[in-house]
Amino acid sequence: MSLIIGMAGKGGTGKTTLAGMAVRYLSKTGRVPILAVDADSNANLGDVLGMSYDRTLSDAREEMKVSVGDISITKDTLIEMRTQQAIVEGDDFDLVVMGQPEGSGCYCAANAVLAGVLEKTFKNYPYQVIDNEAGMEHISRLTAKYMDIFYVVSDASRRGLTAALRIWRLVDELKITIKHKYLILNRNRGDVPAEVLKIISDEPMNLAGIIPDDPAIYDCDQNGRPTSQLDETNPAVAAAMKIFGETLVE
Repeated sequence: MSLIIGMAGKGGTGKTTLAGMAVRYLSKTGRVPILAVDADSNANLGDVLGMSYDRTLSDAREEMKVSVGDISITKDTLIEMRTQQAIVEGDDFDLVVMGQPEGSGCYCAANAVLAGVLEKTFKNYPYQVIDNEAGMEHISRLTAKYMDIFYVVSDASRRGLTAALRIWRLVDELKITIKHKYLILNRNRGDVPAEVLKIISDEPMNLAGIIPDDPAIYDCDQNGRPTSQLDETNPAVAAAMKIFGETLVE
């Protein structure tokens, strides 16, 4: 079996923390190997998972734009080598970071080659967790064209839900087939406002669950500790695991 999981939300909603928890849940339930893909230009998934990286896929793409010094190596071979070098290996899961978005100049040829390499590489991982930025630039151009589960992460504010709604609608405009799409309300304090619940019901958005705000997660971020190592008795972790247990069904 396999699962491809996407996560998106505007900055500050805790989507990267939840992506790390999704990796943790898959590992805990024996669904390995996992590829954790950091497709957010503000890359933080490695910090959440306690993994460091030296290279990104954007580095590989930039190298392909210039001539290859060794004439015995084609650009296709070079980018495949660099892609493999960008993958950080762990026990149950590996990490790859997409890196910064495109700079000046044309990236069409580089993107086409990189997309082909990624498609072949990703097939080695039956379980994938893709942490996207709100605009999902990388996902629309380079990564999976199919997802089993897609989570839109928001806080419980009206402004947050408005941003989440834009993302919710955006994925329908992209050429991505999504089997199940869910909303997660994260970092919630107290009761969810009635106007927020109305936005959810009017769309309608499939609410998977609500996760409470928790100072322990903030402390981990402030002190450079991986939030993926928080104990499962932590209220936020417990709520996230419950959501994944009910929605990550093959």
